[in-house]
Amino acid sequence: MIKGVLTLFCRIVLFLILTTLTQIGGLVYLASFASDHYVDKYFKSLLGRWTLKFTAFLFVYLICTFFIVPPLASFFGRVPLPMTGDLKPLNKLTWFLNRQYVQPKAKELLMKSTQEMKATFPEVSVNYLDANFPFLNKFPLAPHLSHNDGKKVDVAFFYKDKEGRYVDDAPSPIGYGVYEAPRNAEVNLPDVCAKKGYWQYSLIGKFISQKSKDDYVFDAQKVAAFISILCKSPLTQKVFIEPHLKDRMKLQYSKIRFHGCQAVRHDDHIHLQIN
Repeated sequence: MIKGVLTLFCRIVLFLILTTLTQIGGLVYLASFASDHYVDKYFKSLLGRWTLKFTAFLFVYLICTFFIVPPLASFFGRVPLPMTGDLKPLNKLTWFLNRQYVQPKAKELLMKSTQEMKATFPEVSVNYLDANFPFLNKFPLAPHLSHNDGKKVDVAFFYKDKEGRYVDDAPSPIGYGVYEAPRNAEVNLPDVCAKKGYWQYSLIGKFISQKSKDDYVFDAQKVAAFISILCKSPLTQKVFIEPHLKDRMKLQYSKIRFHGCQAVRHDDHIHLQIN
């Protein structure tokens, strides 16, 4: 009895985790139960049974992620951003977790903005971070508050090394959590939000290693140029970055907004929202 309840509890927790991280993982996990009887019948070793179950789950999940979900997502008005090329994910896990979907016009905006950016800076690639899941408006993309309708996507900052050479990477492997913090004379919204009790505002940075921070130099010229390209497009509704960076880069566009203390810091990435 206790063993059965514990097993059910663990399965529910795993279902919720997989669904929260990938949207489709929980459903694939439920579907995998269909083979459990046969696996348990023919494999006596506990290790063998769990290895086969995990392998089968992973195989079906990958088939769904790369071959079934993309065409189905089009019925929900969403398309995947490119996996390779001049516009690509900073981390390939973005694709593995199904977090690269946007409305077609958002993809169009990013593709055109990338090409415009390369016309001035031929060496650059635009690296996106979290976008949206493939299905259903209002389905939350944790930990984001608003990435749930195909209209939002985060883009990594541009960096250079200490010698001033472009670096096609970021100090954080996921693009979040290594901040370009306010300088002494700049407005410090992270500090203001923390004093107001918004404990989550800088939380991501506490879980991301900061050891590579000194090897990456924030490239204000390229970041400002890319934000300017986005703000000039009629498709762009809002761009979120921290106010101290807006002031530092002397950006005057009204589309650049402060996201509020209820969100998280935006001095590690650009948040784009289309109309």
